[in-house]
Amino acid sequence: MRRFAGAGAGLAIAVTALGAERADAHGLVGRADLPIPDWLFTWGAVAVLLVSFVLLAVAWRRPKLQDAGWRPLPAGASRLLTSRGVELVGGAIGVALLVLVVYAGLFGADSTSANIAPTLVYVVFWLGLVPVSVLGGDIFRVLNPWRAIGRASGWLFSRIAPRPSAPMDYPARLGYWPAVLGLVAFGWLELVSPNGDRPSTVAIATLFYSTLTFSAMALFGTERWCDRGETFSVYFGLFARLSPWERRSHRLGVRRPLSGLAQWPGGSGSVALLAAMIGIVSFDGLSAGQPFNDAAAAPLAWLRDDLGIAPSPALQTVFGAGLILMTLAAGAFYRLGVAGTPTGGEGGRSHRRLAQDFVHTLVPIALAYVCAHYVSLLLFQGQALGYLASDPLGTGLDLLGTADAAIDYQLVGAELLWYLQVAFVVIGHVVALVLAHDRALGIFGDARAATRSQYPLLVVMVGYTTLALWLLAQAREG
Repeated sequence: MRRFAGAGAGLAIAVTALGAERADAHGLVGRADLPIPDWLFTWGAVAVLLVSFVLLAVAWRRPKLQDAGWRPLPAGASRLLTSRGVELVGGAIGVALLVLVVYAGLFGADSTSANIAPTLVYVVFWLGLVPVSVLGGDIFRVLNPWRAIGRASGWLFSRIAPRPSAPMDYPARLGYWPAVLGLVAFGWLELVSPNGDRPSTVAIATLFYSTLTFSAMALFGTERWCDRGETFSVYFGLFARLSPWERRSHRLGVRRPLSGLAQWPGGSGSVALLAAMIGIVSFDGLSAGQPFNDAAAAPLAWLRDDLGIAPSPALQTVFGAGLILMTLAAGAFYRLGVAGTPTGGEGGRSHRRLAQDFVHTLVPIALAYVCAHYVSLLLFQGQALGYLASDPLGTGLDLLGTADAAIDYQLVGAELLWYLQVAFVVIGHVVALVLAHDRALGIFGDARAATRSQYPLLVVMVGYTTLALWLLAQAREG
């Protein structure tokens, strides 16, 4: 994946004429002589957070997000958008793309740049569905190929078996832990595996994940597994809670902004889930910078020279350890902030309960990290669909007449990309402050007590902001 990203977005930075000798993974902005120094961006971002915190304390005196204020769309539009026909068409599209990824990966050219499978998975799916979910709601639930196949299989089996056995109850203690494991596995494939960007590897991983998913659906039921265990349903579903759109039964309506996240119930594994979402992207930025590569030299030498481990497994060990440690650090930092929050409030909440009460505030931070880190990859490598769609297997076809299309690396300059990245980071953390303040008002009641309770989480927000900007700056410098 690192080589895959570098081939697209990395080249973009060089071509945008900023004098960078090279650019790093996922197209983070190459070294540029910005008109404002990096440290000033960081101090400015922290100042925005502090000012926002004060304004919230003064002007936001009662909780406003606990009630969604949901208003249904007109009946005709709602029936159309939630109809079975839309579900069938969306599911068919998702299944077709799943089949294309597997077929292209197994039978097409085993070239990252020529085969459509890696771009479909890592760019269109993994990155492209994030803004789509934020703007359009839980669209992936309609497109989800595993859900479509699971529902179709359940319907067919009910026609064959007169009394089909009911699926097992989903254990409450299992919570979101299956989604956490799936997310870490995907991060490992993307960032640690040396062949994670090869089409054949992508196809085999897709088949393996599909087998596990269908088995879990058979045990616990399709909808229940999608709600809790299916990694990508949970992942995109969280971002969709930032959307104003919400479906209730067979009605589609509009809710108050951010109220979808405020009403997320969380549960077992929810903190680990957000830690993984933040930690994986953070490690991607960290591993692209010089400090990590300098620090990795000693353990790599120890694994190779003292333990006799081959270079490739040694590198995977170091990168794998870095990925896990970064995820644990992201969760530990949040837990540390919660540990400083006073217990009590409505229902006499413990620190463990408070960690789940406020974990939804990390979702906009995770979104900010994704947007800031991958915006250039999405803008540049996303254009590759122009020629990959015409020759999806990389065998010389020209089905759509666009096989000669090229990526426009002049689309966005490196300086503008940096400003966008900073804006994503700041806006995401301000939104997190809003969610945390509103939740504190709901728990502690009194506005003054709610504000005081948020001091430790404010430190967490400032820390995440500083880390995000530092990672972006390190990746720019390479």
